[in-house]
Amino acid sequence: MEQHVSFFLTERLIGLSREAIQRPDYDDTATPEFLNPSWMAHLPDNRSISEVTMPGTHNTMALYGSPLAECQSWTLSLQLQAGVRFLDIRVRYKNNNLTIHHGISYQYAHFGDVLQGVANFLQQHPSEMVLMRLREELSETGDIYHAVVRYIHQYASWDMLWHSRRVPTVGEARGKLIILQDFPGPALGMYYRSLDIADDWKVPSLDHAAEKWTKVYSHLEKATKGDKTLVFLTYTSGASIQAWPYALARRINPLLYDYLTARAGQTRRLGIITSDYPAAPLLNATIHFNYGGSTTPTPSTPVTHL
Repeated sequence: MEQHVSFFLTERLIGLSREAIQRPDYDDTATPEFLNPSWMAHLPDNRSISEVTMPGTHNTMALYGSPLAECQSWTLSLQLQAGVRFLDIRVRYKNNNLTIHHGISYQYAHFGDVLQGVANFLQQHPSEMVLMRLREELSETGDIYHAVVRYIHQYASWDMLWHSRRVPTVGEARGKLIILQDFPGPALGMYYRSLDIADDWKVPSLDHAAEKWTKVYSHLEKATKGDKTLVFLTYTSGASIQAWPYALARRINPLLYDYLTARAGQTRRLGIITSDYPAAPLLNATIHFNYGGSTTPTPSTPVTHL
């Protein structure tokens, strides 16, 4: 017990004092190296989104709290503009409100902020779509459906949603928010559990990073050869008291980046690849699998030009 307490205190001090870094695979600075806000414009309309390879973020809004709670460093707006198209959103239901949490850590936002951010992005970039895994966090009431509907009407638009359990084509999904429903209630979009998901998030310590990567690698390979009608979702993230999200990402993200760049120029369906602290070049390496050796969208918008 004393050993765990000592480790916790040591890691917390390291986490609080660490300097932000920006590498091709990992970025915990405040802004991406470059943006790629309209990369989906180059996708054919008749392609199923189950055959699209896209980047996502785990615990998208987890920017605050202890190093164990923080998973991202870019705002929602910057994540979307950098090319992220899958969001992992966790809401706490209390007093008829939906606040954003990662565990006990409040993220200084509510679900309406997320909806407004997505709506603004899609209005500015109608060629794009956003997939959002939505689940309840901390409160565990199992009764958030009506609050979610109320927030959608208040902060976005009912017409912005994809209203079907069916997997849409790119053309059908452009300008839409596809809710991947991970809570009880009538249909709001696709069922999250209908995806083929690898979310082996329990990593006992950093000594187990290689085991985590093996599971990520196996699911990416499965996505390449698997049923093209299924949406594949691979989480590269993980955490424990002895493996902070940032520390694990600094080990897993380079392996992912090497995996992607070693296969550059190929056309592969890898599905959704969801990470903690992804860097812009990592996102771009993921996106390029939709195009193989053909002309690809050029991410040439520096953040400072916004």
